[in-house]
Amino acid sequence: MRTRLRRRNRLRFATGLLFAASLSFLAGLADVVGFILAGDFVSFMSGNTTRLGIALATGDGAAILRLALVVAIFVVGNAFGALFMRWTHGSQPALLCLVGILALLPLLFAEASHGIPALVLAMGALNAALEEVDGQALGVTYVSGALSRFGRGLGRFLIGQQAKGWWVQIVPWAGMLTGALTGALLTHRWGALAVFGVAGTALALALAGFLVPPSWRRVWLARKPFRRAPPEPRKPAS
Repeated sequence: MRTRLRRRNRLRFATGLLFAASLSFLAGLADVVGFILAGDFVSFMSGNTTRLGIALATGDGAAILRLALVVAIFVVGNAFGALFMRWTHGSQPALLCLVGILALLPLLFAEASHGIPALVLAMGALNAALEEVDGQALGVTYVSGALSRFGRGLGRFLIGQQAKGWWVQIVPWAGMLTGALTGALLTHRWGALAVFGVAGTALALALAGFLVPPSWRRVWLARKPFRRAPPEPRKPAS
């Protein structure tokens, strides 16, 4: 019985890492497609914030407005993702279907770059799909924190300190790098139609998600936003 439980936990852990890598692959793919088509990142807000600072320093009003709007839409997307996960009781497949639909919206515009805000909103919402695996916090659409945690874990390992699971932080970075490479190849070959690659990847992940037990997928949501807080007990009348 104990052996079976350990085997199940290992399988759940491996599946969680694969899911995290796949989500980061999707983020890297969308980021490159959006950047090539519109010149702005759709998931890498650190880069957009740095560019916003440069625009503020140079007084480039158009860039200030555009980049501030991109950052704001990303934040709204994160908030909406958390709300959506609560409405759907923590369903990652439902969220990924929404991301796939949003990814196709740029094709409704004469200039696909005008619809890139839909991709930004989708990438913000994507962050609600996974928060941790086996107690290790993992980012989905950004990897600076993951590389930092990996580096600190490596340093502690080299001086003999025990740091459980630090190596898993490299997983989302590898996923995002692979997705970015794929996005660059697709966009150079297909142009704006590369958003089909983003949408197709999101929908394929949604279908794959249905094969994963819901109890496993909920473990990867650290704060479990799909659960309602229990009501506070009533105080006895005085």
